[in-house]
Amino acid sequence: MNNKQRLMHRSAIAMGAVLMVGCASGPETNRRDPFERFNRGMTTFNENVDQAVLKPVATVYRDVTPSFARTGVNNFFANLGDAWSFVNNVLQLRGQEAMESLVRFNVNTFFGLGGVLDIASEMNVDRHRQDFGLTLGRWGVPTGPYLVLPLLGPSTVRDTAALPVDSYGNLLTHVDPVSARNSLYALRIVDTRARLLGAGSVLESAALDKYTFTRDAFLQYRSQQGATGKLGEDEAYDSDAGQLPREDE
Repeated sequence: MNNKQRLMHRSAIAMGAVLMVGCASGPETNRRDPFERFNRGMTTFNENVDQAVLKPVATVYRDVTPSFARTGVNNFFANLGDAWSFVNNVLQLRGQEAMESLVRFNVNTFFGLGGVLDIASEMNVDRHRQDFGLTLGRWGVPTGPYLVLPLLGPSTVRDTAALPVDSYGNLLTHVDPVSARNSLYALRIVDTRARLLGAGSVLESAALDKYTFTRDAFLQYRSQQGATGKLGEDEAYDSDAGQLPREDE
């Protein structure tokens, strides 16, 4: 499947998700979450997949992979994200943030072993995470209702509409051969899930309703990110996996 076909496929998924939730809302709805019934069902589905597949694999990965290696993997994928953040900061006319994103990507790519080492952070060059959903928001497109996507997790209608563009802007999408691309995608998913293994117990003890807690944390995170594009080391939400706080060893 070539890049154009993949983009069309993901566009169909995004549109399908929006159409599906249109039939799932009832008369008593939260203004930010009119599709709550659908979203709760999808959350349960995602949690079942996670418990059956992702969590066990991520646990093994964490246990057998040295901490420094996992840090390098995380740095590598974060560095790829800086390239797309640069594009979106330019589209948002955020000059300083765009320059810092470009500096981060170049420094870490050429002097940090392709991004495995985060030299830019040691130089106090800030990371400014941006995506096309936030770019749409910058130019006045409303967030829209909260939406939980199959496997991808928490999102909004605006972010779902932006998903095909974000997918195309992801450098991994353009990796050839396909086997290498799929392997990198799988590694990113497992690595991200491994960093979130500590979040489950925290969430269980902190929230009476995990769904509501996760929804509110996600919406707050996206609002903060849209305002500044900058997150601290103790960021409240991990955008790479649509999950709550990560576990840092």
